[in-house]
Amino acid sequence: MTFLPIVERELRVAARKPATFWLRVVAALVALIIGGSVMVLTLTPFVSRMLMGGPIFSTLTWLSLAGALSAGLFFTSDCLSEEKREGTLGFLFLTDLRGYDVVLGKLLATSLRCAFALLAIFPVLAITLLLGGVAPGQFWRTLLALCHALFFSLAVGMFVSALSRHSQKALAGTLLLLILLVGLGPVVDGLNQFAGGSYRPLVSLVSPGYVFLAAANSPAFWPAFLVSQGVAWTLLALASGLLPRTWQERPGRTSAKALGRRYSWRYGGVKRRALLREKLLAINPVLWLAARERGQAFDLWCVALLSLVFFFALVVTRASDGWWQAWSIINNGLWYGLYLWAAAKACQFFAEARRNGMIELLLAAPLTSRETVQGPWRALVRVFAVPMLLLLGMQFVASLLSPGGGRGFFGIGGGWGWGLVVLLAAIGLVSTLTNLVALGWFGLWMGLVSRNARMATLKTIVSVEVIPWFAIALLTGLGIPLMMFSVSGLRNSSGPSQTVVNVWFPVMITALPAGLALVKNVLFWTLARRKLTREFRDLAVRAVIPIQAGGGPPVIALKP
Repeated sequence: MTFLPIVERELRVAARKPATFWLRVVAALVALIIGGSVMVLTLTPFVSRMLMGGPIFSTLTWLSLAGALSAGLFFTSDCLSEEKREGTLGFLFLTDLRGYDVVLGKLLATSLRCAFALLAIFPVLAITLLLGGVAPGQFWRTLLALCHALFFSLAVGMFVSALSRHSQKALAGTLLLLILLVGLGPVVDGLNQFAGGSYRPLVSLVSPGYVFLAAANSPAFWPAFLVSQGVAWTLLALASGLLPRTWQERPGRTSAKALGRRYSWRYGGVKRRALLREKLLAINPVLWLAARERGQAFDLWCVALLSLVFFFALVVTRASDGWWQAWSIINNGLWYGLYLWAAAKACQFFAEARRNGMIELLLAAPLTSRETVQGPWRALVRVFAVPMLLLLGMQFVASLLSPGGGRGFFGIGGGWGWGLVVLLAAIGLVSTLTNLVALGWFGLWMGLVSRNARMATLKTIVSVEVIPWFAIALLTGLGIPLMMFSVSGLRNSSGPSQTVVNVWFPVMITALPAGLALVKNVLFWTLARRKLTREFRDLAVRAVIPIQAGGGPPVIALKP
């Protein structure tokens, strides 16, 4: 028998895909554009021109780390669970294949594209060695840390996929496990330093994020790398051992009464189901179909209530600036996770409808395209609006109470400072709200046209968040210095005036990205809504019966 036969086959298949080639080309081009933009910024009067390789290296490596840690969410978190749902995984175990054959084969098949994309960025990073500001040892350790972060994320996704069967649960489990393994260690070890002691990396050695930070110049790099590698290989070994035991769907040993209790737990009692059906069916049958399940917002309510308790403690105890900065960091990370969660929830309805054949029923129902599309959207609003509004309200109040709010806006006191704070907080609130709306509508569209929920979520996040974020960061980074340069009349001066630094710079650096994000959200929202309401039936038919490009129905020649 050939050693690792699935690995060899999957590598041959993945190497022939056009996406494998084009993804690394696009990754190298994006790295060149970002590096060139950072280089242009270093030529402005506000940034020193010495050792410009450092900022370019730091920007590209941090973005690469974020992409590497996200790979497990979209490439391996559902690769095994999808095979379980389709019933094809059992055929592999009818042969003499082992669990590690399947796990390693799926790992290499799903990770080849992202691995090539990461490798394509390395030559661009090597240019920073010539520009100065990056030591050779730091360069090579950072590249090793990035490869390790990618492998670690893929291993976490493979482990969760071996245990799970549902795509959304696999995605949520991978995200939760990554947060715990990447962020919990540095937070636990950082509490000692926050209390006045010294930082001693113990639990942090597990985190690939700490391995990346230690690559700069830390003696703990190699111990952290070895410990974190051991954790990743342990997860792969566990996935290989558990997969032959978890691929089968266990027959239910429960009675009809127990199944009834399980059904009642999921959809509620008889009275609740009757009231909900009577209320929602008259409004929109698809709304009832999408909103009838209980507990859809349970995890969101848990996050909202925990955030409310933490925020209330900060307000009551009149916390110091350090605690408010910690709240700001946690809040930003929380909203990034909520964006991913919102995209996954929006993609779920139509993606599941494609998988279980409900799209045909929706096409046969006496509903217009607008009514069919409005159903899942109104269900999202009905189920998730209240906890989301609670989180948005905390974000707005925190912008007023945090340092720089009640104490004046960047040194500006009185009503002028408060007015700026309220205005910018309101702009940020509207931008976040429209971002959620854009993710919801675009996610519904991608869920209808994508092969599965995982790819629909990836397309939604990349299209609505990642690509526009790069564009907005580029426009903001290049536009704000030029605007300040022209407004303050610095063509013949040595630096910006105090008014520009204290007033115009904070306003522009907050308002300009939020304004651009608002325009972006409205465009995506309008595009997706118009596409779904006008072309729903065509898109649904293509989802059921894919039409090959350039092909049509077969023509039958009849003999005279």
